[in-house]
Amino acid sequence: MKRLHVNISVENLEASIAFYKTLFATVPTVVKEDYAKWMLDDPRVNFAITSRGAKAGLDHLGIQVETDDELTEVYSRLKAADRPMIEEGETTCCYAQSRKNWIVDPDGLSWETFLTVGESPVYGSDDRLTVEGESSACCVTPDPQGGQGKSACC
Repeated sequence: MKRLHVNISVENLEASIAFYKTLFATVPTVVKEDYAKWMLDDPRVNFAITSRGAKAGLDHLGIQVETDDELTEVYSRLKAADRPMIEEGETTCCYAQSRKNWIVDPDGLSWETFLTVGESPVYGSDDRLTVEGESSACCVTPDPQGGQGKSACC
């Protein structure tokens, strides 16, 4: 079963954790000095916040899958979308080991599709990818103009 992934950059992680704990009526499943994540079942979402982004607000969206077959299915749909895509493959990002791809929608919003295969004690490199002059908290972001992005924390 697939799960929606939402990643928001925040200015004050502690205040945001307190707010989302109240909103979701539960504590985060992962808390680090620069990151927190809730794996919610109602609604079914992987909701993450981070202080690593250049500005506060929506950083990226994604679809988290649970099996290799689901990952293959979603990858094939991404390829059919005929947009610039980065096939990142095996990576370490957001305190997890994953296999992932990135694509940018027609308005420049980054989407990741990923299968988490394990945990990681580190977020990833502190190098940040710059796209059109702005940093992203995510590990890879395709260039919305059609070029290839690069790995920023993997």
